[in-house]
Amino acid sequence: MALHKLTFVLGGAASGKSALAEQISDATGKPKVYIATAQAFDDEMRQKIAAHQVSRGDSWLTVEEPFDLVGVLERQSAESVVLVDCLTLWLTNILLADHDLDAEFGRLIQALDGRGCELVLVSNEVGQGIVPDNALSRKFLAAQGRLNQKVAASADTVIAVMAGLTIALKGEMPL
Repeated sequence: MALHKLTFVLGGAASGKSALAEQISDATGKPKVYIATAQAFDDEMRQKIAAHQVSRGDSWLTVEEPFDLVGVLERQSAESVVLVDCLTLWLTNILLADHDLDAEFGRLIQALDGRGCELVLVSNEVGQGIVPDNALSRKFLAAQGRLNQKVAASADTVIAVMAGLTIALKGEMPL
């Protein structure tokens, strides 16, 4: 089976990375699947999720999956483009649930390397700030860095977003 394209979009919080990932997905002209990894634990997050859903419109099939990202990816059609938003929240979920991060990362990379559909993955770049003062935050920071490096190595295209501006770190800009 021929591999389909993998585009990795990363940047800071509120940098414009999700909007760019949606534009890239729209431009394919394929049926679009949005895999949402967020969990709504408070009203603010529920409102943020609702606003994202409204802005995407009805042209997306949304799958909410905070933990079994690989299982959802493996069930997607080769004719679709799948946007995962975002790997940072997925990592947070599995970290706080005390999953084996290396095993989860391995499963994800194996799924990405054998992808059967076009993928657009979103993640936060968290390593450009200060080193956190507590063990859990440092563990998250290190894990996010490892995850981003592994995904970037598997990606055809890697795009950094800062203040709504983009730069291709690997491959060609798709838009």
